Amino acid sequence: MAGNEARQAVATATQNETEPRLIVEPGVSARVATIAEPVIEQLGYRLVRVKVSAADGCTVQIMVERPDGTMIVEDCETVSRTLSPVLDMADPIDKAYRLEISSPGIDRPLVRKSDFDRYAGHLVKIETEIPIDGRKRFRGLLVGTEGDAARIRPDDKKDDAEAGETAEILLPIGEMSEAKLVLTDELVTQALRREKAGKRDAKAARREERHRRLKSGQAGHATNQGD
Repeated sequence: MAGNEARQAVATATQNETEPRLIVEPGVSARVATIAEPVIEQLGYRLVRVKVSAADGCTVQIMVERPDGTMIVEDCETVSRTLSPVLDMADPIDKAYRLEISSPGIDRPLVRKSDFDRYAGHLVKIETEIPIDGRKRFRGLLVGTEGDAARIRPDDKKDDAEAGETAEILLPIGEMSEAKLVLTDELVTQALRREKAGKRDAKAARREERHRRLKSGQAGHATNQGD
């Protein structure tokens, strides 16, 4: 039964017209991401990151979110139930592993251009693949984006008040190996608000689904009586 469901998921999971990730993982994590991403998108979610680690022998952690950036426990369970048999069939890892589906967390990775726009005004830590201005690590205020680059106001650079210039730099997102938010009180507050809204929306959706099923059942009962 699980095999048939997995085959169907593989057959029907197609690449949706969604925003691509600009920061992606290498190696075996990339193989897992290639298999997992279309399935996740078919379910209406977005892949954030795949990380394969030696935890508990071998753990495959897959971060997933809704398009609005929220994710609740029920969402993780939905993704896990559908994705697990697909990965079992594809067998991208040559040993036993534990699958872990999670939300991106508060101090989350930033992987799409929209992530850098959504979290403008928050502190970020960034590491680039190649040195930029002689360095590969940056920390500072995320201002937003310009083209396919993120605009950062580094902590260690001062504004030139006399010249009326703000110390900002542009970092190409495609040249980043990692970008993530720095945990702050403001970020925690925003995340809690988003989580609360996500739970409220999920509850409303479940209520609507129950109402729809009830109406469908009543309509079927009325038809049977008419027969």
